[in-house]
Amino acid sequence: MTADLYFEDFRVGQVIESAKKTLGEAEIVDFARNYANLPYHTDPEAAARSMFGGIVAPGYQTAALTFGLFVDTGTFRACGMGSPGIDRLRWLKPVRAGDTLQVFAEIVEVSPAREEGGRDAVRISYETRNQNGETVMTLTSLHFVRRRPSHDTAPSGPTRDEGLDT
Repeated sequence: MTADLYFEDFRVGQVIESAKKTLGEAEIVDFARNYANLPYHTDPEAAARSMFGGIVAPGYQTAALTFGLFVDTGTFRACGMGSPGIDRLRWLKPVRAGDTLQVFAEIVEVSPAREEGGRDAVRISYETRNQNGETVMTLTSLHFVRRRPSHDTAPSGPTRDEGLDT
């Protein structure tokens, strides 16, 4: 877990490493049955005959795991305000049962709000690696983050950007 971070704490080139997670076959099959019900994700016999030669995780499971591992670092615990989306996502190698994944998240851009009351942002390039150090997935995403709160002013409640209906 990192200490609480705010916009002012992010620097281009900064890398945040996650913990590691090993993915089991039952976890892959369960996810796939719900979200990517294809034989090479759910049926060991069919998967053995596929181009993968065995069960592989759905790409979106790898993406979900990537973001989950990153969130567990605590980086966005105090400052996270959501994201407008992913800029680029690439699956480079299949993820198999027994693979242990770790995320390396590099800050590639730090953008202050353009106007008073706007949202500050950081762009992060995520690289997910397996136990052999091979990159299995990359993605880049923009995230809105809060500035460090001022100690001389009390919080005034949620802003429009934080979901207050107006």
